Amino acid sequence: MKRINMMLLILALFTGLTTYAQVPGVPNSSTTQTLIQELGIGKITLSYSRPNVRGREIFGKLVPYGEVWRTGANTSTQITFSENVLLEGHAVPAGAYSLFSIPGKDTWTIILNKTVGDWGAYSYKQENDFLRFNVKPQAAKVKQETLTFQFQHATTETTDLILSWDNVGIDIHIASNDEEKILANIDSLMNQKEVSNLIYFTAIQYYYLHNKNTDKALGWIARAEKDFPKRGSYRLYKSRFLLRKGDRAGAISAAEEGIKVATDSNDSEYLHLNQEALALAKGKK
Repeated sequence: MKRINMMLLILALFTGLTTYAQVPGVPNSSTTQTLIQELGIGKITLSYSRPNVRGREIFGKLVPYGEVWRTGANTSTQITFSENVLLEGHAVPAGAYSLFSIPGKDTWTIILNKTVGDWGAYSYKQENDFLRFNVKPQAAKVKQETLTFQFQHATTETTDLILSWDNVGIDIHIASNDEEKILANIDSLMNQKEVSNLIYFTAIQYYYLHNKNTDKALGWIARAEKDFPKRGSYRLYKSRFLLRKGDRAGAISAAEEGIKVATDSNDSEYLHLNQEALALAKGKK
């Protein structure tokens, strides 16, 4: 009898521990999804489970207003940043966080919590929060049956994390916060004894797109023109940087040289781009 009771106790404990895990060969009622979005020199990884509406009243009923929600189903939603970011303007160090929320009719509180991997929000502790901020929910244009996260409006510097479920949408703006590291990486690469065409081009393009030190970039272009004299790309960026400095004559000369180099090397792409740069420098575009 004692042995039977002990086996029943062990079975009960085992059942309790495995209630929250997926049974092999049987799907969970809410599917899981992992999204990966590049940002700056890093990546954002979001893993969550996706409940369905199934005819239920969601916000204010199934998901009560004013209570901490796992922002999904099953295990709490996890978001991982491989590099430092800005979340709605708040500095967030690289790392993994649980993404909790407190839905409200007019305002949602978004929570980054330092404890990850817990089931639901049952063991949530506010003392482990790293960050809280508020966002305004929006009425969804189209009803979303399945809870859905998406990264939208993605650039190398910013992206928006969009949550939509039922008739509600939430927009969280994320920006890269790694420029200091990027600039240090560029300096290190440019200080190498031998610099490849790809490194030259990437560094020069980054400085142009992010409006960095023009004279420094022009110095790199002068080096690149000597190392890779048949590349029309460097004349293009020389023209662009000189025009940014207000040197219209220099910009015209650089674009004309870029047209010649591109023509000689049969490079139709940079022939076209240098022609555009020439028209811009002459004020015709």
